[in-house]
Amino acid sequence: MGKAVIGALKVLVPLALGLWLVYYFYDQLDEGQRAELFAAFGQANWGWLVLSMLLGWGSHLSRAWRWRYLLRPMGYQAGFWNAYHATMTGYFMNMLLPRAGEATRAVMLDRKERVPFEKGFGTILAERAVDMIMLLGIAGLTLLLQLDKLDLFKERIALFRAGQPTSAEAAEPGLPWMWFLLAALVIGGAFGVWLYLTRPALQARVKEALRGFIAGLSSVFHTKSPGAFLFHTVLIWALYLAMFWVGFFALPSTAQVPMAGIMAGFVAGSVGIVLVQGGIGAYPAFVALIVGVYMGTPQGGGLIRPDALAMGWLLWVAQSVLLIGLGGISLLLITRKGKPSTT
Repeated sequence: MGKAVIGALKVLVPLALGLWLVYYFYDQLDEGQRAELFAAFGQANWGWLVLSMLLGWGSHLSRAWRWRYLLRPMGYQAGFWNAYHATMTGYFMNMLLPRAGEATRAVMLDRKERVPFEKGFGTILAERAVDMIMLLGIAGLTLLLQLDKLDLFKERIALFRAGQPTSAEAAEPGLPWMWFLLAALVIGGAFGVWLYLTRPALQARVKEALRGFIAGLSSVFHTKSPGAFLFHTVLIWALYLAMFWVGFFALPSTAQVPMAGIMAGFVAGSVGIVLVQGGIGAYPAFVALIVGVYMGTPQGGGLIRPDALAMGWLLWVAQSVLLIGLGGISLLLITRKGKPSTT
């Protein structure tokens, strides 16, 4: 029962946050700005958005190919299409359940290529570590390009926070929420340690998972094709940025945003995806909040430009359609019976 409640909260809390952000930023617009928002949707050139989707698809193909370089040092020659379908199935599941995609991806590769779950999952975690380094590098470069905009960013964040209740206002008088949360974390941690010490089967599973993670992480350093691995890593993130940049040409007003603004919006959108499952609400809001700095003050005042918000939603919808559509197809294909592929 407790696991079911925790699982439900993992889904409902991020979803509630995303929906609240949708409401909050829409509520910030006056009637004229709301009309501008929907007018921007009507003006969108879907040709650019389709190109953005194709670039996004290219990054997923490259990711599947790169994955094979991490599997080879452990003795597994995974076929490209099985790796690709497992990757896309993982993205599809991530749209539905928090962090379910990584486990699903490893399970699918286990079924099709006989790669043990622990080792496959370890390579996926290793990929995530490499990708986090890439994202931090892009964020650092972006920060260097935004030094003259830091005051404007601070002003935007201050305006956003001014519209939120303070922690004292949000909590009921006399109710120490932070202490309850801390106590719950301590009790949960102690219960987990007790389970680990008293359940030999659980100890074995944890140790096997750690061995798989270590093997996956070490495969990054022992890949027989380091140049190809690095090439695909750079290609994946170049395609991510290109996917984001090309989408801005879908609206006349956002086509003029400089590359510094594109990179800042890209980092902000990435943060939104991390915070909220699937990025719903958070992705378009964060993109609009940051990119709007490069587009001038919205007519009628306010925190956010309607066309920037529309751009954020268009990018989110385009990529969500891609992941759901191609991910659903991959799920159907990879669950079919068949022998492991050799190409």
